[in-house]
Parts: sequence; C-alpha cells; structure tokens
Amino acid sequence: MQNAMRATAATSVLAMLLLAPLAGAGDGWAEGARPTVVDVPSRPAFVQPPGSGERPARVGESLVERSLVGTRTPGRLQVRLADGRSLRLGGDAVLRLQGGDLRLERGRLIAWIRPGTPRRQPLRIRTRSATASILGTTVFLEVSPEQERIFSWEGNVGVRTAEGREWVLAAGQPLLCARGRCGEPQPMAETEKQERRRSSDLLNGFNAPMETLPLIDRALGLRDRP
Repeated sequence: MQNAMRATAATSVLAMLLLAPLAGAGDGWAEGARPTVVDVPSRPAFVQPPGSGERPARVGESLVERSLVGTRTPGRLQVRLADGRSLRLGGDAVLRLQGGDLRLERGRLIAWIRPGTPRRQPLRIRTRSATASILGTTVFLEVSPEQERIFSWEGNVGVRTAEGREWVLAAGQPLLCARGRCGEPQPMAETEKQERRRSSDLLNGFNAPMETLPLIDRALGLRDRP
C-alpha cells in the first residue's frame, strides 16, 4: 500500500515537472525580465550575445535571448533569472540561454528557485543526455566529455533522459550518465554530501545570496550558515 502511494506521488511529481509547458520557450524576454549577472567572484567569466564576440561578464548587465554565458577555471558567476530563479556557473562552463530553455553545454551549474516563489512553471536545464526540472528546489549538474552528473541538493528534481526514461531524484540522490546512457539513481553517503557542501566552490565564496542554502544545511543536519 505504501509503495503504491509512493509510486502515485512520484508519478504526480513527474507530471508536474516534466509535462508542464516550458515557460517562455520561443518568446523574447521583456526588458524587466531579462537574466542579469549579479555576482562574479572570480574570473575568467564571460558573456556572448548572439552575433557578437565574447566579452568579460559585468555585474549588473542584462542578457539578451540566445546569449551564451560561461566561465573558465577558476572563474565563477551568478545569474538571476525571472520569477525567483537563479543559477551559478563554474569550471570550464558554457550555458546557452533561450527563453525558458537553458542548455548546459559543459562545466558545472547549480540552479535554484527562491523559497516562496509561486509555482508556475518548472525551471528546466538540458544536457546532452537528460533534462532536469525543478520547482522550488536546488539542483547541481556537471557536464564533461566523459560523463554527466545530476544531483538533488534538496527537494525533488524531475529527470527525463534522451533514452526516454524518467525519475524523480530525492534530496541527496545523484544520477550519472555516460556516452548518452544513464544508470539508476543511487543515494549518496552522508559524509560525502557534507564534504561536498563544505568544499563546493558553487555553494561557497559568493557575495550574492543563495536563498536555498539554509534548506540544504538543514537537510544535511548542519547549522545554518550566514
């Protein structure tokens, strides 16, 4: 009975995360809704508007549709999207922005939705192998030539792979993909999660706030950090 209830709940979460229309897909951004660079704690970090060359990212600049945003080690940056959504990039990263569609070409990304934000549309991030969808949660993605990793820091993350398989990742569950094929989600050891929290350069060292960080710390049994 309990297994059936959990399966029904997981199916409902998947439907909400993966089947909802993609907010803004194919539409241009209004001026007040454009993504904005809010923090560049380390460089190199760059933006590349469509039809233009690459230039250093500047705090406060707005990004037009179809822009590329990226970093090179040890660069990091934070972008605020519309409707309480934000993301951070690090490593040798390239992210393509197009309406409500975000595509991580390579590198590391953490994305979240500010607590209390009305649940209208999921935030979706695409990679070569899968699409991750979140509503009010925090997801980490890492894309390299060899493999891809999707990890839920807190809350549920819907995942649909290029093979057509679907999962809901619970807090602390990673999914690994290699050569376009994804394995089964597996729990991560508590000690490994806590070490990742302490050492992550995307969770630490930024001036701009990350509103879900206290939720991550509570989920890990750590004290809230300032």
